[in-house]
Amino acid sequence: MIINKNFVLIIISFFFLGNCKNPKNDNKMRKNKVSITKSFYGKTKDNKKVDLYSFKNENGMQVDIINYGGIITSLKVPDKNGETEDIVLGYNKLEDYINENPYFGSIIGRYANRIAKGKFNLNGNQYTLATNNDENHLHGGDIGFDKVIWEAETKINSNSSSLILKYLSRDMEEGYPGNLYTTVTYKITNDNSVEIKYEAQTDKTTVINLTQHSYFNLSGDFNQSILNHKVKINSNQFLPVNKSLIPTGNKLNVSMTPFDFRNYKEIKRDINVDNLQLNYGNGYDHCWVLNDYKNGYRLVASAFHEESGRLMEVYSDQPGLQFYTGNFLDGSLPQKEEGFYNFRSGFCMETQHFPNSPNQPDFPSVTLNPNEKYNSKTTYKFKIKE
Repeated sequence: MIINKNFVLIIISFFFLGNCKNPKNDNKMRKNKVSITKSFYGKTKDNKKVDLYSFKNENGMQVDIINYGGIITSLKVPDKNGETEDIVLGYNKLEDYINENPYFGSIIGRYANRIAKGKFNLNGNQYTLATNNDENHLHGGDIGFDKVIWEAETKINSNSSSLILKYLSRDMEEGYPGNLYTTVTYKITNDNSVEIKYEAQTDKTTVINLTQHSYFNLSGDFNQSILNHKVKINSNQFLPVNKSLIPTGNKLNVSMTPFDFRNYKEIKRDINVDNLQLNYGNGYDHCWVLNDYKNGYRLVASAFHEESGRLMEVYSDQPGLQFYTGNFLDGSLPQKEEGFYNFRSGFCMETQHFPNSPNQPDFPSVTLNPNEKYNSKTTYKFKIKE
């Protein structure tokens, strides 16, 4: 067997760095415009410790992230009156994330979204994955990146602070080829941005598609639906799906369809019209083909809640955006305080490559080869709009 020496060195360095302690970064952090506090969050069923990293900037934004699944458990931003409220769905204890989590706030991998029938061919080999979404593979399988503990370290700069998460997904984990060394860095800035940088390397040709799966409700009131939010997506096309939500391979123009978000539009305007695609998804659960994706990092989408004045801008270098309107929330999952998450009480804007790309040669490639580096960046930026 031929072993890639450079990859071995990467793996050794990964574990060495993960086990080194930096007293300046690991304890309660020194004063900074974006402070970090580390605390104990809970233990998994096999008694592994999970930590909580709390960020706070000068403008009142607060972000809580745990190293289980890289989950954003809380994201508090001010409204137009200076009132700071949590705008992401989630739970208040680890047990709920472990037992029943529809990917609230999670890092998603190795492959975000669906792969048809859990199978794909690569370099003449067929790979079989878990089918955890009816007959299809979804969001990395039974134990995807959302269900593992990541090695964590922190970094402080003058106007930002970062949480650096590292995970080695071993060859054939969940059926994927190659040892995949993955780093996800959350950077919290003093301009109310959450920047997410994804990096990965492999020792065997594989496929990869990483994203972040927070559910947003900019009202700060999880008892409200998200139907009165106004959304804009910089896209002229979307990917139609079959009844199991697998793209057909075609691209349809959004013009004169319910999928036209080229200008701000309330979600409720078209979500309940009689449309086969909306019927398949029980609402919006589709991937938009983002304009100018070959030009790299740019503004790709926005969401605005008029009553609170909160505006969220999404920047990314990815070709697709999965816009999901919480169509499978059914009132059975508990909120962080009192009550339950009801139908369409949160929406997701997941920047990513297209679903089922390994089986669609005309879609942008998701293949990662040895000696290549996977790099991607997405930012959620929060503002006040009168």
